[in-house]
Amino acid sequence: MKLLIVESPAKAKTISKYLDGKYKVVASIGHIRDLPKSNKKAVDIPGGFIPHYEISKGKEHVVAEIKQLAKKAEEVLLATDPDREGEAIAWHIEQACDLKHPKRVVFHEITEKAVKEAIQHPREIDQDLRKAQEARRILDRLVGYDLSGLIWKKVRYGLSAGRVQSPALRIIMEREREIRAFIPKTFFVITADTKTKSKDLITSTCEVEPETKEEADKILTKGNKEQWIVTEIKEEKGMRHPRAPFTTSTLQQSASSRFGFSPSRTMKIAQKLYEEGHISYMRTDSTNLGAEAVENIKSAITKIYGAELYVSRQYKSRVKNAQEAHEAIRPTNSLRDNAGKNEEENKLYKLIWQRTVASQMKDAEILKTKIISNIESKSIPDFHVNGSRTLFPGWLLADPGARGEEVELPKVAVGEKLDLIQTTSQEKQTEPPNRYSEAGLIKELEKRGIGRPSTFASILATIQARGYVDKENKTLKPTDTGDVVSTFLENNFGNIISDTFTAEMEENLDEIAEGKKDYTKTLKDFYGPFQKEVKSKDDSLKVTNMGDAPEGMNCPTCAGLMIIKLGRTGKFYSCIKFPECTGARTMEGNELAGPKETGEKCEKCKDGMLVEREGRFGKFISCNNYPKCKFIKKDEAAMLAQHGTGVICPICKKGQMVEKKGRFGIFYGCSNYPDCKHIIKAKPTGKICGYPRENGLCTHLMMAGTKTISERCSDKTCPNHNPHKLEEKKEDGKGTKK
Repeated sequence: MKLLIVESPAKAKTISKYLDGKYKVVASIGHIRDLPKSNKKAVDIPGGFIPHYEISKGKEHVVAEIKQLAKKAEEVLLATDPDREGEAIAWHIEQACDLKHPKRVVFHEITEKAVKEAIQHPREIDQDLRKAQEARRILDRLVGYDLSGLIWKKVRYGLSAGRVQSPALRIIMEREREIRAFIPKTFFVITADTKTKSKDLITSTCEVEPETKEEADKILTKGNKEQWIVTEIKEEKGMRHPRAPFTTSTLQQSASSRFGFSPSRTMKIAQKLYEEGHISYMRTDSTNLGAEAVENIKSAITKIYGAELYVSRQYKSRVKNAQEAHEAIRPTNSLRDNAGKNEEENKLYKLIWQRTVASQMKDAEILKTKIISNIESKSIPDFHVNGSRTLFPGWLLADPGARGEEVELPKVAVGEKLDLIQTTSQEKQTEPPNRYSEAGLIKELEKRGIGRPSTFASILATIQARGYVDKENKTLKPTDTGDVVSTFLENNFGNIISDTFTAEMEENLDEIAEGKKDYTKTLKDFYGPFQKEVKSKDDSLKVTNMGDAPEGMNCPTCAGLMIIKLGRTGKFYSCIKFPECTGARTMEGNELAGPKETGEKCEKCKDGMLVEREGRFGKFISCNNYPKCKFIKKDEAAMLAQHGTGVICPICKKGQMVEKKGRFGIFYGCSNYPDCKHIIKAKPTGKICGYPRENGLCTHLMMAGTKTISERCSDKTCPNHNPHKLEEKKEDGKGTKK
């Protein structure tokens, strides 16, 4: 028996179909090891930045299963994803499972031919690629911990910063400052509605936009007095070229603008399409298409649109340091224009198919038309209207969504008289630059060399999850917290979060991957100066005053002056005499009730007093020594009556599972928190799973399912977490027997 190891069960299932039972295919379910949460234990810096990994929680049974299977296997192949992350996962599996001389196989699409060919050409694990991923992980950990620790001291407890997320936040804040500083200017848009002799309507716009009403009125007055005529007609044939096949970033941008998908959602759907064998690997910055893929696309174009529409094209990536040896994201079979298990997968697959097929088709021919009109004396600025129509669709046949709106203008002749219906003037103001959309920010990050294909989605997800950015009408708006954190980092670590430094660090990581730079020296050259800089800022003042309150905004308690501060829910006005005076107001000027004394002593720290506070989720009683003392008084009976489920916690057997609300919505946790930190995502049903596992029956709670799954185990590592997969196994006659 031979053993082949991949990351995901879905990928394992697809590959198993192609190997005729010759290989046992198992999944590691992603990473099986990571750095410990404690930074002191994570990396041995003096020893040469040596990481100390530990088995990820819940992955012990995965490691045990792979070890057991590997002992019986005559050959072990590691077939994780074809990038640095995949190389690192393969290495971690080798190390954690004590594998003896495993081989690495790589394929960029999960098709029978690609998988079998990869198995015929195994290689060793690429240590340079692995070290590049390790260097990124360590850099992110060290920078994140050191910067976050300083922000806790200087800004607010519980905040955090990151090596790549912080530059992304800075870019958003730079745009926000442009918007705040923007001074609108008034201008007037003048239009003229006219009719041709054949009674066709033409609405033209004045080519000059007056800045005053007087100037606009002059044009209107003259325009209403004289005869209108066509003064010029401009027709120009143009060509529209197809766009390059998708890279990770362009796929995320298109899916965002066409379907409103977030980058992380796009990548999850693309991952499923890849694992099902429908598309090539979805993390790439290359626009290349392999010779075999081009032949397949040619066949599809010939069959669907005709051989005369095919044109062979090669595209050069505009991204610096793009890995041109890789391929663009493309269908594995271009003759199939529809694939996926649900509507989302179908939509994304169709988008990829259209872009790929269109990239090898003839240009579209467009006729652009411009009709210019004026009054006979030509004493006012010209008016014009633009139109366009497609003469030859070319590649637009495959990608009609890229066509855009066509405006076909009526046939007129130079000198032809036009009957004026009306002229109108509309007062407008110049608008500030737009905030970034998710697609726009990804484009900007790629342009500046910040991040790589595998990191774009996580960058955007992180800055939103941390509460630094809100998504409003598809645009990214920094929160008060994001504003303060970014300003602090820009003022104190401007060089570390600059475009140049971040892009150079990405290039250093690329050079480690190529074997051109030493892992330890690269980390040492960065971390030494960085650590000194962090320590030098430790003596700086705590960020408390973010500006003075406007005149007339006085303290509701002592009538004194107020300043702007940052609280957990955003900015507020605080009395300048705090802590002697605790008067506060909202940014709208309403009085904020401060902590109310209860007269009770804190049970935990003994020297603190309990006070009643107002939090995001209502009133609660806690110690006034917070954050040194985090004691919160519970009204157990009231909490259980309001939020209890009646289900006893299976871990501590003391508490009850209660409904709670967190940053990401509703979840269920033990009422015995913080002594017991057991949580599950959905409402518990009260039943214990009982599914056979390696170490006995599963003792986790069953929880409410989804629209398609009525009930499932709350433990992600349990096969019963997704009953659909168990049913599929039973149907295939491959059910697991323990």
